[in-house]
Amino acid sequence: MVVVSVAPVELERPDVEEDLGTAKPWITIVWNDPINLMSYVTYVFQRHFGYSKDKATKLMLDVHHKGRAVVSNGSREEMERDVGAMHGYGLWATLQQDT
Repeated sequence: MVVVSVAPVELERPDVEEDLGTAKPWITIVWNDPINLMSYVTYVFQRHFGYSKDKATKLMLDVHHKGRAVVSNGSREEMERDVGAMHGYGLWATLQQDT
């Protein structure tokens, strides 16, 4: 009779550098362009994001004077959706992980 002894094997867990609970959010940035009117950009921010006229105007002025404005933040999927919507309105937008 053969007796086989099975010793427990220690499994190594991979190091996980990104803690999902503390992951940095993503942001949508709208960039200045020479084509769209300031009133149109304000309209887009009100219509898509539901911002008040004052907030939409402030963001539009940031785009105009600073060259860009962060218009939304959240998960990567949400920001991809917002960037796609901005492109649909003819605005230049990108997403990146917040710093």
